Amino acid sequence: MDVSSTGVNQSSVAQQAGDAELRGAKLAKSQQEAEGKAAMDLLQSAEVSPPRSADPAIGQNINIKV
Repeated sequence: MDVSSTGVNQSSVAQQAGDAELRGAKLAKSQQEAEGKAAMDLLQSAEVSPPRSADPAIGQNINIKV
C-alpha cells in the first residue's frame, strides 16, 4: 500500500483548491473596484453646478413692504 502518493495527491488538490479560491477572491475584488470606479465616474458626470446669473448684482437686494 502506497500511502505517501495519496497524501501528495490530496495536498496537491488542496493547494489547487486554495489557488482557485484566491484567484476567485482577486477577481471579485477587481470587479468591485471597477464597479465602484464606474459608479463614481457616473456620479461626477451627473453633478450639476448651480446656474449663474449674467449679472452678479441681481438678487442682492430684497424689497420688503410692511
